[in-house]
Amino acid sequence: MYISNLYMTIYVCIILLIVIFFITMIRTRQLALIHKIYFVAAALLVTWLLGMIGIRYTAPDQVDRLMILDAITTLSASFIPPFSLLFAICYTKEYDTYLPKRYWWLLAVPTLTTLMIFTNKYHHLYYKVFSLSSTEVRFGPYFLIHSAYTYICVVFSIFIIIRFAIKTKMRLHILQAALFTVGSIFPSFINLLVVTNVIQSTIALTPISFSVTLFFHGIIIYGLHFFDIKPIAMQQLINWIGDGYIVTNQSGLVVSYNRAFSEVFGEQYHVRENVHLQECFQDEDAENKAALYNLLTAIRSCQESHTKVTYEQAMMVPKNQEYMKCFYMIEVTPLIIKGNICGFLSILRDITQVKKNMQRLQDSQVKMMEQERLAFLGQMVGGLAHNLKTPIMSISGSVSAVENLVQECTISMNDPEVTDEDYREIYSEMDNWMSRIREACSYMSDIISAVKGQAGNMNVSTKEDFSLAETFKRVSLLLRHELLNHQCTLKIAGQLHGENVLIHGDINNLVQVINNLVSNAIDAQLPDGNHDIIVRLDKDDQFLKITITDFGSGISDTVRRKLFQEMVTSKGTMGTGLGIFISNTVIRAKFDGTMWFEDNPEGGTVWGISIPFDNVTFISEERS
Repeated sequence: MYISNLYMTIYVCIILLIVIFFITMIRTRQLALIHKIYFVAAALLVTWLLGMIGIRYTAPDQVDRLMILDAITTLSASFIPPFSLLFAICYTKEYDTYLPKRYWWLLAVPTLTTLMIFTNKYHHLYYKVFSLSSTEVRFGPYFLIHSAYTYICVVFSIFIIIRFAIKTKMRLHILQAALFTVGSIFPSFINLLVVTNVIQSTIALTPISFSVTLFFHGIIIYGLHFFDIKPIAMQQLINWIGDGYIVTNQSGLVVSYNRAFSEVFGEQYHVRENVHLQECFQDEDAENKAALYNLLTAIRSCQESHTKVTYEQAMMVPKNQEYMKCFYMIEVTPLIIKGNICGFLSILRDITQVKKNMQRLQDSQVKMMEQERLAFLGQMVGGLAHNLKTPIMSISGSVSAVENLVQECTISMNDPEVTDEDYREIYSEMDNWMSRIREACSYMSDIISAVKGQAGNMNVSTKEDFSLAETFKRVSLLLRHELLNHQCTLKIAGQLHGENVLIHGDINNLVQVINNLVSNAIDAQLPDGNHDIIVRLDKDDQFLKITITDFGSGISDTVRRKLFQEMVTSKGTMGTGLGIFISNTVIRAKFDGTMWFEDNPEGGTVWGISIPFDNVTFISEERS
């Protein structure tokens, strides 16, 4: 069989291109199963071409040698289509390092073909008459099986790739599938024309037709980055289909993304497939492309750490012909094969509604705090009226006494029996009564200040340094009537060795919490028990501790399991369950502290408040 020098040149060029392909692929990436299968198919093509070169330099009369070389070329030609089918299966499925055994049965027919071609002289099932010319060769019955299986493998490989591209509905995948189809079907079409004598040619033409395959496959491999990132990410993306996603390779090339991502990032920042993210970001647009810059930074951080990177991003997103501020949780995950990163999967989850729900929850907590505060004020109204009645009556009596003294002075002005000493005595009594009026007014002012603080809106509380002494003073004033009615005594102990304690925050918040704890302690008193309620100050290495100790009935097991976690009360219909729950919320939100409780060994309960030193200042009495 004559093979022209042009054919030989094409053969050598194809072999060199395949060798260069091998070298570049091995040097630039970690080989996965999909790469290895494609390499085997390419190596089979090289073997085919080498067999053709061997035929070129073999004399026509050396029939046995020509049959062996032809068997080598047939072996290669029979295995290439099944490996192409295996490649399509690995590409569209999640097979990365392992291919199920059932797929390897696809190589059974080409293995049988190899056996048939090498033993043909014993059965003539492949060749009835051997010849390298398409016009002289006569094929046996097995050749029909071999040919049918070869074309079936080619058709199925093309079908699988096209179906995958249509299913993903991604322009890049569709373009890859189209070029893959043309490159794969062209050699089979030429071979069919040669075998059926539509084209008068030798078998030398079929391997040359693979130059078209190399051309189109070269475009999708090097131009469309067919091997840079595989559908290994597709299965992971199924769980995120409602969110935006983008898949990039190691160098930041955009491989694919969905519509949700396009609406958020793509349209604003002109992100497109087969374009590097860096090309979408210009220095002069740094302020307007902060979100894209943060995504690039996260991908680089993910590449360096080989771990998932998660961050929150606020963006102005066009919705309903206007821009709305939305919040996204962006998660960048490395796609790792055998310890090496082959790409990145970035997920965008819209958490705008979550943010709104959190704000509603916070607003609800504020409303509950207001309800508890107002309920507490309602309970104190009777006691406050009694507390104010006492100083008012004192002022009224003092005023009457002063009026009597004034009248006495007026009557005795010209009385010779009234001496200067008598006037001084009257003035002294008037001064004493005025002092009592001032004391009563001061007491009333303290009560009014305490009530005014509790009546204020907790949502607009101001943070400043306040003393614990003032806090306890307000608690004593607000609960004075309740303590007296229940014959309880509020004792302040443990002054931290003479140090004055200042806390940063709103004094009214802490007053409300301590009021609630002391009020609960009053309600828990036993008729014949110790009615002392002790407020004690202490500290450790990190926290200021305020404890309220009572000697009452304690807390039942049923209630203690639910405290701090839900609204629960031990007072039956008389309790709302808001007190402890809200108190714990206030301490955490307003003072970064915690609440706790334990049993009092002498009976009753010890409630504790721990406030970190970041919000506490200790001043010695000497300095103050």
